[in-house]
Amino acid sequence: QVQLVESGGGLVQAGGSLRLSCVESGRTSGSYVMGWFRQAPEKEREFVAAIGWTADSTYYGDLVKGRFTISRDNAKNTVYLQMNGLKPEDTAVYYCADTLAYGSIWAHEYIYWGQGTQVTVSS
Repeated sequence: QVQLVESGGGLVQAGGSLRLSCVESGRTSGSYVMGWFRQAPEKEREFVAAIGWTADSTYYGDLVKGRFTISRDNAKNTVYLQMNGLKPEDTAVYYCADTLAYGSIWAHEYIYWGQGTQVTVSS
């Protein structure tokens, strides 16, 4: 059974940085894409970033482009999200997920999801 576990969330002041990690276990095959989504209270889940298996393809949501960086270490089954220049509007629960759909930015195309980690940015 595939499991995803996020970590690294917390409380940070505006302009600060956080690094999220997501460790995947249980997958035995497949060149899968890893993605990050976020969901703020009373808002729909929003695409943040995704990265292909070979890490040469990355995709970002418009609101985080230039501030967030996604990366992965396949040897450690881990994907990272480096978040710089955080803003109060970045406050949300951040989820990692995976899919076999190359280049997907749509939550419904992601198969396995983690439990989420809270990121709170104070002004």
